[in-house]
Amino acid sequence: MTESGGRVGAVTAAVARQVRELRAARGWSFEELAGRSGVSKGMLVQIEGARTNPSIGTLCRVADAFGVSMARLLEPAEESTVRITPADQAPVLWRGAHGGVARLLSGLGEPDLVELWDWRMRPGEALHSPDHAHGTREILHVLDGAVTVTVDGVDHRVDTGETVEFHADREHGYRTAGDEPVRLMMVVVTPSGEWDRRTRSRGPRPS
Repeated sequence: MTESGGRVGAVTAAVARQVRELRAARGWSFEELAGRSGVSKGMLVQIEGARTNPSIGTLCRVADAFGVSMARLLEPAEESTVRITPADQAPVLWRGAHGGVARLLSGLGEPDLVELWDWRMRPGEALHSPDHAHGTREILHVLDGAVTVTVDGVDHRVDTGETVEFHADREHGYRTAGDEPVRLMMVVVTPSGEWDRRTRSRGPRPS
């Protein structure tokens, strides 16, 4: 197995363990988690069995259902007071068609859920995202290039050095806006609590 393959395997194993433990702690069946997250039972079985590398959209829905950050789903078994993650060890959760990547650099779970992302997109690449849990907001700061952010079907061009903030609890997406590569930093903030997509309601996380 290559070094890259090893990291992917470690991420898959961490997600499997975390999802299994979080579901067991709540006493949820696969059917209950599927209903709350909008992810199929079959996919959840695959995730817990470490037999698939779930997409960024799938991870987001599962994390929302549990009321945790995506970073929590990627945590290794050991815990530490201080954690330093080398740049090349931050998990890649999105790959573009032309070589772009998005790395989840870090995430916090209290009091709200906060995630820090490093996005690098090549010309012609794009990502469409469904709605996140109610109250979720995103902040994007463009370091290089220009990106078009689409929220509720409306396009907003964001150039180098500019920052955009928007409500992400509705359909949205990002795409490169020119012929230059794009690099941007993203912060995602989600109110704490378990999100149930069936009822569009939020409940407290177990203490």
